[in-house]
Amino acid sequence: MDHQIASGDGPHLNRTDLYIYQCGSECCPNGHFYGPAVRDHYLIHYIHSGKGIFQVGDTTYRLHAGNGFLICPDQVTYYQADEREPWHYSWIGFHGLKAEAYLSDAGLSAEHPIFEYTQDDFIDHCFYEMADAYYLKRGGNVRRFSYLYLFLDKLTQLNTREITYTSRENRRDAYVNETLFFIELNYTRRISVDAISNHVGLNRSYLNSLFKEALGKSIQQYLIEFRVRKACELLENETLSIGNVSRSVGYPDPLLFSKIFKSIQGVTPSEYRKSARDS
Repeated sequence: MDHQIASGDGPHLNRTDLYIYQCGSECCPNGHFYGPAVRDHYLIHYIHSGKGIFQVGDTTYRLHAGNGFLICPDQVTYYQADEREPWHYSWIGFHGLKAEAYLSDAGLSAEHPIFEYTQDDFIDHCFYEMADAYYLKRGGNVRRFSYLYLFLDKLTQLNTREITYTSRENRRDAYVNETLFFIELNYTRRISVDAISNHVGLNRSYLNSLFKEALGKSIQQYLIEFRVRKACELLENETLSIGNVSRSVGYPDPLLFSKIFKSIQGVTPSEYRKSARDS
């Protein structure tokens, strides 16, 4: 059955890792087309049967069952079903903070918008499940996200395209950005520089040198300052005790937290809270 769903309409949604805008499935009539047009989010089509063309810029791709194509935000694209063997495809539209990174890991980008999967019906199944989640009374969004991640993971595992960087600075910035992102996600836990370097996949000393070159401070110093900044925000909430704040920014020991906080801010957490209240 052909159907389509759409969800969400606010710019704040792009502050999440991934957000699904729409998904659906359609058996297109002969010669059915869309565009030329632009989208404000990422949109992937996967062809179950039939064939057609996909145009982006000056390039035309002739596609068939087992192919998929990516439309990136703000790209002018056009696609049309074949006149004799029109395609049946499914689609998923999404955006978010990590959308581009996930797609890059999967080997997809504006420069490489086409993929192929013909090994089995795994990807067919992912798209059918995402579309059928529309009918669930509960848990539809969870189902859609689950299969979107499974789909992207499958392409990532099959991606043989090597990551290339145009310069040493680009390579350095990629590692530094991954470090910053890891800290933002995990600062509430008892993480160490060793844990961060293991996640990024570089030697601790080498990663630290890249980080210091880019930001002028060590990873450890940045982590401390990041936690203290978060603590300052939490201290404005007077329902939280100093111990609550301490544990919430990755310091199980409130005394150690207070010592570190004072070394950065020049005052204790209690004094900071009082001055913020009085100002």
